[in-house]
Amino acid sequence: MNVNGEAAIVTGGGSGLGAETARHLAKAGAKVALFDVNMDGANAVAEEIGGLALDVDVSDAASVEGAVAAAREAHGPARVLVNCAGIAPPAKIVGRDGPMPLDNFRRVIEVNLIGSFNCMRVAAADMIQMDPLEDDERGVIISTASIAAVEGQIGQSAYSASKGGVIGMMLPAAREFARHGVRVLTIAPGLIGTPLLLNMPQEIQDSLAAQIPFPHRFGHPNEFARLCLHIIDNVMLNGDTVRLDGAMRMQAS
Repeated sequence: MNVNGEAAIVTGGGSGLGAETARHLAKAGAKVALFDVNMDGANAVAEEIGGLALDVDVSDAASVEGAVAAAREAHGPARVLVNCAGIAPPAKIVGRDGPMPLDNFRRVIEVNLIGSFNCMRVAAADMIQMDPLEDDERGVIISTASIAAVEGQIGQSAYSASKGGVIGMMLPAAREFARHGVRVLTIAPGLIGTPLLLNMPQEIQDSLAAQIPFPHRFGHPNEFARLCLHIIDNVMLNGDTVRLDGAMRMQAS
């Protein structure tokens, strides 16, 4: 799909992978709506790219439904959805203070997994009603998983479960939407140089980067964004998870 002139939604668009993806989509000519709870970041990116910033809790049905309607009113129905919104609070199942509070686990699932599904279900309802493009394509949905989905470390039980769920729902969704010409994929990044990693002490950054076989560095957010654009452009990519990790395999801790 050529995104020039098409509407796109990026969740978590106020920072990190979402912000960089929004920039790349806008540069390619897309009309981008950014969903985020971080409105300072979302407004800044939207102003930079000429996009639309919307205050959205991706885990809330009404919030997402209202935001998709607002984005549709501004830009038309979106043919592209990129789910980047997510949280990753580390916590052991049983820590020094006892069992992890169940609400902490639940919140990660709500944002990362339910949030991705929530945005998918509402955006896809618009996509399947649109006129087909070349190859009878109507839309593309990309969700962000993680290599932690299959190689989670100690302290990542909630995060790994949420990202494993993102991968798990991808193929059934791709099969369901195939007859409508809507593709569904996930990207599973490894260590990407977002503020979460770059704010760590340099010695920790160096230790983590040394675990990546090649290249010996963190991935750049623009490499994630460029992969999103390639997926959108390449109609034969569907129903799969693409690892973006420099051949890294995470150890136990």
